[in-house]
Amino acid sequence: MTVDDDLRGNDLSANDLPTRKISSAGLYSLKAWFAARLTFVRVVLVRRGVSPNTISLAGILFAAGAGLSLALLPAPVAALPVTLLLVARLAAANLDGSVARESGRQTRWGAVLNEFGDRAADLLVLAGLLAHVSLPLALGVLLAASMPSWVSLAGAAAGTRRINGGPVGKTERCLLVALAAATGWYTAFAVVVLAGSVVTGLLRMVRLAREHEIAAPTGRTGQPVRG
Repeated sequence: MTVDDDLRGNDLSANDLPTRKISSAGLYSLKAWFAARLTFVRVVLVRRGVSPNTISLAGILFAAGAGLSLALLPAPVAALPVTLLLVARLAAANLDGSVARESGRQTRWGAVLNEFGDRAADLLVLAGLLAHVSLPLALGVLLAASMPSWVSLAGAAAGTRRINGGPVGKTERCLLVALAAATGWYTAFAVVVLAGSVVTGLLRMVRLAREHEIAAPTGRTGQPVRG
């Protein structure tokens, strides 16, 4: 799990993935910087033989803790635990893949667990909004936040490059949740997450369409072949 929605290198080598990932502007561009800050932790985990799948599960637990803190603690008291747990969740998302690669423990099941864990972690964090906003708005946020990931997964399944990044990807959603916990402006931030996630999903669809148009195989007539 990472600094936005992605296929974990936890399981498959770069050659096994459908294609390379591509990212847009946004906090996803800080992924390399963030990974560098985790070097010591990664080395320790590899040396101690910690399973990448255990790290993925830890990320889900960190997300659940962030969601509970958001729901049960008042603003701005919730800001500190929510922020720390979200950073830990993103760290686990980054470490599971890197630990798997460095320890030679990449598996296809790990890829499945990674994707499931990412989606579950997102929903568990945002579920904390149920305590502060209307049920329709909270459900709308949960549904919209999943859209960018499903678009990217659909593109990867079709053989094009995996698209990550903002404007409201996983990392941006975490930042918005932390700001909501600090300010108590839950409804405002929920609307931003909802609208931003929909925009992000639509932008990814446009970029996927362009990728498919460029890479589409042609038949004998020279026209693109459609499945």
